[in-house]
Amino acid sequence: MSLDKILEILSFTIPAIITGLVAMYFFKTYTDNEEKRRKFLLLKDRQSKALPLRLQAYERMALFLERISPEKLLVRIKPGGENPLDYQNKLILNIEQEYEHNLAQQIYMSEACWNSIVTAKNATIQLIRMSNASTEVETADELREKIIQNVMEKDNPTKVSLSYLKSEVRKIF
Repeated sequence: MSLDKILEILSFTIPAIITGLVAMYFFKTYTDNEEKRRKFLLLKDRQSKALPLRLQAYERMALFLERISPEKLLVRIKPGGENPLDYQNKLILNIEQEYEHNLAQQIYMSEACWNSIVTAKNATIQLIRMSNASTEVETADELREKIIQNVMEKDNPTKVSLSYLKSEVRKIF
């Protein structure tokens, strides 16, 4: 083969190779962008389906916090007898049942928010126990009054947790 023939072949193949490489580059870029777009649309679809579930979980936990707040708990659960220990146990049992009923909601919220809710629950139980530990409490009605007095003197733990929960919901929007 002569040098002229080789140069002639190269003059046709080099532009074809360059055109092929440019086409491959654009095709690769296009497919990468399409893959990213599909992933984005899938993520957007998942989030649109998960958002109502998350909001429902926040709503349920707000209701839980309202139901275990001492002032609402005492109105809802009346003392059955005169024994303050029985009334204390009845209040704590109600809080624990409410908590267990809403336990699955933790998968939809942040760890910090869930920890705030658990802390509020435990602090409310502790408040009830501390109120009953007082030597001046001899009847269930006196325990009720002592709990109300303690709530008025200290920050209500459920209100603090409810505020945190509301701030977290605001971050979603």
